[in-house]
Amino acid sequence: MKIIYLDCYAGISGDMTVGALLDLGVPLEYLQAELDKLGLASGSYELSTCRTERRHIPALKFDVAVHDNHDHHGHRHYAAIDAMIAGCALADPVKARARAIFRRLAEAEAKVHGVAIAEVHFHEVGAVDSIVDIVGTAICLEFLGVEALYASALPLGSGFVETAHGRLPVPAPATAELLRGLPVHGECSAGERVTPTGAAIVATLVAGFGAQPEMLLDKLGCGAGGKDFSDCPNILRAFLGRSVLKAGHEDEVIVVEANIDDSTPELFGYAMERLFEEGALDVFFTPIQMKKNRPGVMVSFLCKPQQFERLTQQLLAETSAIGLRYYHADRVVLRRQSVELPTEFGSVRFKQVFDNNGDVMRTTPEYEDCRRIAREKALSCQEVMMRLQCRGADAR
Repeated sequence: MKIIYLDCYAGISGDMTVGALLDLGVPLEYLQAELDKLGLASGSYELSTCRTERRHIPALKFDVAVHDNHDHHGHRHYAAIDAMIAGCALADPVKARARAIFRRLAEAEAKVHGVAIAEVHFHEVGAVDSIVDIVGTAICLEFLGVEALYASALPLGSGFVETAHGRLPVPAPATAELLRGLPVHGECSAGERVTPTGAAIVATLVAGFGAQPEMLLDKLGCGAGGKDFSDCPNILRAFLGRSVLKAGHEDEVIVVEANIDDSTPELFGYAMERLFEEGALDVFFTPIQMKKNRPGVMVSFLCKPQQFERLTQQLLAETSAIGLRYYHADRVVLRRQSVELPTEFGSVRFKQVFDNNGDVMRTTPEYEDCRRIAREKALSCQEVMMRLQCRGADAR
């Protein structure tokens, strides 16, 4: 499995991230051609890179020169940005990553300003350069074939920064909101170390934080920041390699549980939907017997550590639970991927699962596609699954 470890000792921003990924081998011409699919005004911006140094360490500096001043300083609503990305011709995985990052930004801005997500409009992060940084990050990750990202703890920084909202403390309110639940430290000099765009990228895409995971190192990319700091080189390092744990790798999850005896099945169903929508790894219900002989339900879900606070708040908001318990657990996960295969019913999505040697163990048709075909062809879902299973066996 291809992975990247982001060494954020100096911090992280959108342009540093793209610079580090380009330094890993993504051609600038390819990035430009893919960004053209967004349909931004022709000639409104120009990409460039240059080799530079930060405290004698070489790195790649990525810049976006915006020629349309109105577009650069104007406001863009979240819905407009999301629709632009969703409707463009970029690959689906690229669009999914980019949209997820902007969604996290919108959630943070909505909470900070006390408005609904639909009312959120972006200042700096809505300008062309930041759209390029976010979508460009997704494009580069897809080009490199990266399946998982990991990162070090993030430096908080200190002091003040000038923004469209005026002079704000570091980290700015939206950045601080995005950093909730992530490991941070104060072992750095003054200055903005993590930008809103950088925080959104990390909060959305990183699967785990801490020491660099064991990996077979392939390449190292260095993206330069725009400032010089007194305590360290302002560089984001991206280590690209392959996980030595291969298919069956371990990771850490949090198991959250709540016992409920005063809710309805409809609310349980809706709570499950919302938890899955917010990124829960699994959600399940267990019938239990509670005090005073009351039948109840134990609601359980699994999540990554960085998702814990957001998902527990979702559980408390969508159910009648007044408390919960949680514990950390290790798990072993087989690598899997989604592929589309031609079948007698047309193109169908299958889930492939790999063993420790990287060989396909099984290929299973996705239920939603089976359900759709069964309705379209007036067949039983069971028959569709059986006929597609034969196609899956051939794919091995």
